[in-house]
This record gives sequence, C-alpha cells and structure tokens, in this order.
Amino acid sequence: MTLTHFRRPIMLGVLLAGMLSVQPCFAQAPVWPSKPVKIVVTFPPGGAPDTLARILADKWGQTLGQTFTVDNKPGAGGNIGAEFVAKSASDGSTLIIGTVGTHTINPALYPNLPYNPVKDFTPITFLASTPNLLVVNNNVPAKNVKELIDLAKKQPLNFGSSGSGTSIHLSGELFNTLANIKMQHIPYKGRAQAIPDLLGGRIQMIFDNMPSALPLVKSGELRAIGVTSTTRSSAAPNIPTIAEQGLAGFDSTSWFALLAPAGLPKDTQMRINAETARVLALPDVKEKLATLGLDAAPGTPDALANLMQAELVKWAKVVKESGAKAD
Repeated sequence: MTLTHFRRPIMLGVLLAGMLSVQPCFAQAPVWPSKPVKIVVTFPPGGAPDTLARILADKWGQTLGQTFTVDNKPGAGGNIGAEFVAKSASDGSTLIIGTVGTHTINPALYPNLPYNPVKDFTPITFLASTPNLLVVNNNVPAKNVKELIDLAKKQPLNFGSSGSGTSIHLSGELFNTLANIKMQHIPYKGRAQAIPDLLGGRIQMIFDNMPSALPLVKSGELRAIGVTSTTRSSAAPNIPTIAEQGLAGFDSTSWFALLAPAGLPKDTQMRINAETARVLALPDVKEKLATLGLDAAPGTPDALANLMQAELVKWAKVVKESGAKAD
C-alpha cells in the first residue's frame, strides 16, 4: 500500500473534523448585544420616552457587557427619528422608543410619512403608558374644565405641544371637538421647548405627559386642570379626570414601546424582549416609574403589534373628526 493510501483517510478525517467544528458558528446567530447599541428617542431629553430609554441603557450597560447610548433625534412629531431607525441595520444595534404618535397617530396626520409604522419595524415589547395632564399657566383664571371651556368661548386661547401628531397635540384636538371650542395649536420641537413658553405665559396650556408635568404642578409653577385618562392616576389621585368633569368619553393616553428595524431575527427579538422585561421588573425601576406616573406593562411582540393596529384605527378617526393638521 502506497503512502498516498494512508494520507487520503487522514486528510478526509481532518477535513470532516474541521467542517464539524465550524458548522455551529453558522448555525447560531450572535448573542445580543454583539456590538454597541443605540436607543433612539424621537424627542429632546427630559420627557417620558427619554426617561425610559436612559433607564434601559443604564441597566443593560451594567449587566450585558456592552455600550448602550441614547440618541435624541427630535423633529417633525417624531418622524425624523423614526425614519432614521426604519432605515438602520436590522441587527439589534439600533432600537427606538416608539410612541403613540410616531407609530399610530402620524400615519393619519402626515400624508407623506417617510416610513411605514408597521412594515418598517419589528415590535419587541410594550414599555409603559401614562395619562397626559392638562396644565395651565397660573395667570389663566380657570380652575376646572367647565371654567376653561367657558373662558375659551369668550376669548382666544392656545395650547402648546411637543410637535404635531403627538398625543399631547391630539389631546388638545380631542378637547376642542368634545367641548365644541377652537383653541389654537402651537407646536414645538419638543416639550422642553414648550414649557418655558408656558411658564412665561406665551402659551396658556399644554396636555403634557404626567412624568413631565406633575413635578411642575407639585412645585406650584403650573396649575393642573385634569387628567386625560378615563380613571385618575395613582401618582396624582387628587386630580380629577377631564371625563368626570363633564367631557364624557374623553380618553387620551400616551404609551411607549420598544421596536427595531424590520427584519430583526426572531431570537434577537425575543432576547431583547426578555432583557427589557427583566429591567422593568427591578424594584428600583418599578418605584421610579410609579412615582413618575408611568404604568409599566411589558408584554409579547404580538401583543404590541395588536395594540398598534387597534390604535391606528382609533387615532385615524380622531384626526378625521377633529380636522387636525400637521402644523
């Protein structure tokens, strides 16, 4: 037997062993996070979406051995940041704190939306919800909903928002419709830009997210008129809802969710879902969110997808009936 006859089985054995050792590398996707992760917030720092993003970035950074950063990309009612994420790589390195505005209101408000809120994103999990709080400048004489409506019928009033298409904007439009008044909408790039004008009296009111507005009410800088949800908030049980003050059916709740660009691998989707639920269940996180009036309720990707579909229908009707425009 020649030397070649001995070499052939040895070489085949080495080749086969090499193939077996390499094969699992192709079968398994990289464990998330395999690279630095950017969490996009479509509004300036300081609001509820930014708070949620920074909590996730901080807690993930402590345990997952990777760098997590928050990237604020405000403008156009959240459309700028949402479009950026929709066009990003679908590898788990770019996530977005989606809002009721970016993913369910804006499709009805903007005729040429630069992204599809359903087809261009992978749902990961619902994060939290919060009612908006109708607050007014202390110089506005109205102390409740009835007095505010009466005032709006006697003189021009305006309300600010963090941008066209936000729940803050649509809360005002819904108020106009149910109260049969016409307060003027003044959009800003974010609530951080609107609040100084509210405190200075250049605008009269805003339907701000509870986490942002409540501290200003507690400090006496603004006056609360009512909560926009159907039930009172546990964070401020002494503030009545707008509905119980005479505008039956008034319901406008802000919510926030975690999404990624479309095409995210299923195992990565579920890994991020699990890590998000873990963070939101931490005692210190639960306490902080409750204090801010944020009701955390993580769930499955399918549950988030179903919510978005229902909300798309709901807000399309509100936009149509109110005649709201993207100012």
